[in-house]
Amino acid sequence: MAPCQLFLPASMAVRLFGVFAALILPEFAFCMTRNYTFSIVQQNVTRLCHTKSIISVNGLYPGPRIVAREGDQLLVKVVNHVSNNITIHWHGIRQLRSGWSDGPAYVTQCPIRTNQTYTYNFTITGQRGTLFWHAHISWMRATIHGPIIILPKHSESYPFKKPYKEIPIIFGEWWNADPETVINQALQTGAAPNVSDAYTINGFPGPLYNCSSKDTYKLKVKPGKTYMLRLINAAMNDELFFSIANHTVTIVEADAVYIKPFQTDVVLITPGQTTNVLLKTKPCYPNATFLMTARPYFTGQGTFDNSTVAGILEYKHPLNHTSNTKKMVFKPILPPINATTFVANFTKKFRSLNNPNLTASVPQTVDRRFYFTVGLGSSPCPKNTTCQGPNGTKFAASVNNVSFALPTTALLQAYFTKKSNGVYTTDFPTNPPNQFNYTGTPPNKTTVSNATRLLVLQFNTSVELVLQDTSILGAESHPLHLHGFNFFVVGQGFGNYNPNRDTANFNLVDPVERNTFGVPAGGWVAIRFLADNPGVWFMHCHFDVHTSWGLRMAWIVMDGPLPNQKLPAPPSDLPTC
Repeated sequence: MAPCQLFLPASMAVRLFGVFAALILPEFAFCMTRNYTFSIVQQNVTRLCHTKSIISVNGLYPGPRIVAREGDQLLVKVVNHVSNNITIHWHGIRQLRSGWSDGPAYVTQCPIRTNQTYTYNFTITGQRGTLFWHAHISWMRATIHGPIIILPKHSESYPFKKPYKEIPIIFGEWWNADPETVINQALQTGAAPNVSDAYTINGFPGPLYNCSSKDTYKLKVKPGKTYMLRLINAAMNDELFFSIANHTVTIVEADAVYIKPFQTDVVLITPGQTTNVLLKTKPCYPNATFLMTARPYFTGQGTFDNSTVAGILEYKHPLNHTSNTKKMVFKPILPPINATTFVANFTKKFRSLNNPNLTASVPQTVDRRFYFTVGLGSSPCPKNTTCQGPNGTKFAASVNNVSFALPTTALLQAYFTKKSNGVYTTDFPTNPPNQFNYTGTPPNKTTVSNATRLLVLQFNTSVELVLQDTSILGAESHPLHLHGFNFFVVGQGFGNYNPNRDTANFNLVDPVERNTFGVPAGGWVAIRFLADNPGVWFMHCHFDVHTSWGLRMAWIVMDGPLPNQKLPAPPSDLPTC
């Protein structure tokens, strides 16, 4: 991959290690190379009066923020000092011709083993806004994640007035137990994993949990200012409602793409999504504290963490302020846990700016159409063992009835070296192999197959994909994330997708452009994207429990005819399996 080109002497190159350096970026530099070092280490952290050792980056939880500008090249050296294998995924980064740096274990790379290093090398092309990075192996994402802040080019500005201050707000989940032990036990027994003990805001559970009043994130603001909150849902298994008491926010961006602004009292954000909102503070509130809370939106049949995380929004007192008045505490009102109608109405408000300078164009014609069912099922229990899943089986999840099995060799390496025999096949079903009333009474047979089957696309193929939820083990929302591409959400609805009826209502003018979007519980979503990025690209549910159960698949996008349309050779330090 060609390095970022700078119009400045090499002696002026700046090395950055997890620090904000936008102010020292030369105005005449079109882009720059930014260097970071991520050390994977163990550290002790206390939450809910429980101290445990977690795996983190540079001893930080959440991890360090990456700050860059559109057009910058990033070199992130990851050094693994723990016994666990590790990979890092740069969630939402297009990775144009840099698939070797995408990060999902056994898809684009083998894991980084103990005492090994790997340098991720990619350029931010045509993107600006908020994304995030996280571990992409097993459940390591629980403690290994952090924000990616992409500033506009120096010659460009936001399509709204520059805010007074910008603050990342990261939602997460906390387990008193080791998350790796939690998922490994679940996969062994076939049962659902234990739920988390708390949600977190910037690593803190907040005052609504027992033994947690001191572990509260506080945001102190000045009256009459506009703040941009960069919301990131890094939670493992839950979509979240978020609200700030007595305040309204304006949503201006989703998944690092500007949208038509709209106001709301409540934000829904799924795991894997990012949302930038503008918060205009009140003229003066010296004796009031406003809780900002988040709790899950849940539509499934199983158990979940039905708790609420809270942070505090607090106004800074004027210098001459003196008052003995008791401080008032305001709490927001969040929708019901299963407010599916609210969610549907909320997600339909997201519309692209429809500005050719800021976003790609939605494909108006389609070369290939696909229909994928997504949902939960079961797989047979191995002989002479006892399983705790449905009717003595193991929980499984699938796309078109295929529960995707990760190989022991990275798919991208097998594809590039043409050594795919025994690693994967290219016969992933383009339509559901068993047709039934997907959102009605499920069939008697609910078992799924287990295989590593991929789907091949020619370069520059325009794709329309309909993702259909199933109710086999209960209708449930599924936030699907596509690696390597943004996509346009051209339609969504409830019930079974009907191409004769629903296609006529597709939005091909200003659909929202995202990298992660929830398939509605008991419904469907239609997306379009252009396969213009060669490589092997993962697509999976961003509920990690569903991914662990197999709700995942991968696309192969072939090389194009021109040199700049081909996947380069792998870097020399790419880990081996």
